[in-house]
Amino acid sequence: MFQASSIEAANKAEFYRELAQQLQGMLAGEPDLIANAANMSALMYHMMPDLNWAGFYLLKGEELVLGPFQGKPACVRIPVGRGVCGTAIKERASILVEDVHAFPGHIACDDASRSELVVPIRSGNEIVGVIDLDSPLPARFDADDQAGIERLAEIFAAATRF
Repeated sequence: MFQASSIEAANKAEFYRELAQQLQGMLAGEPDLIANAANMSALMYHMMPDLNWAGFYLLKGEELVLGPFQGKPACVRIPVGRGVCGTAIKERASILVEDVHAFPGHIACDDASRSELVVPIRSGNEIVGVIDLDSPLPARFDADDQAGIERLAEIFAAATRF
């Protein structure tokens, strides 16, 4: 098993393959949204290096509402189209931000955050929420991280009843 401190560019693909296997095993046979989101948040937070927040925002009408997470207390409601999370919903796409201070309209829940990765969660063609990862390091996330988390989002959506 990889430890959080062992991720390097050369073995990121293997790290995310193993993380995906762990997530599949953890979610097998459990369809509950809150239980699955809580366990997935903990898995990401404890296995991925250099995170200060890992969790979920769930879409309810025209806003995202805070779901299970690991890290400091967070913003509870985010309108669609605002901040990185709301923009990911509006654009229906993952967003990787190397410097959150340069992102127009960034919502600073934790002043220590410097970079962010937000991945929509899809149930069929419908977006039901996002996975949000924050790091105190600038440019912490790259395309390999985005692809890895997008795969985890697929596993989560397939296992979970919305």
